[in-house]
Amino acid sequence: MALHPGLQAPIDRHTHRVLRAATLQLVEGETRRRFPTALHAGEPGRSVTHVEDPPLLDAGLRADVALALLRHAAALTPRPYLWLTRAGEPTPHDDDLRWLGPTAWAGASLGSPARLVVVTRRGWFDPVSDVRREWRRLRRRS
Repeated sequence: MALHPGLQAPIDRHTHRVLRAATLQLVEGETRRRFPTALHAGEPGRSVTHVEDPPLLDAGLRADVALALLRHAAALTPRPYLWLTRAGEPTPHDDDLRWLGPTAWAGASLGSPARLVVVTRRGWFDPVSDVRREWRRLRRRS
């Protein structure tokens, strides 16, 4: 079994709702054109966040941060998700790859199936499997 197998299509309905909500939260909540990368654990509305400002250069520190966030998120929701928000397009970026190993280690050390998903204003994607969803204009459903 791979340490970080990635999401497989088709994704389940709950995962779709969580990742759509994370994307919508970024679209509605972040007004700056350029903003620091942030790691979130939990579910939108019930999550903890680490804002990378300045970026953590040490993989061990990133692993410690991911582990602490996942532990805290486990008290907020029974099935915590991990997502990275950043500016730019929904394509692989250095920030995504820097967090991939540490978050996989943190999830494995807790026995959590949490996988890192990257969220931008245009959508979300899994940097391992490239399963993705993009929107032209994402709006809150009535």
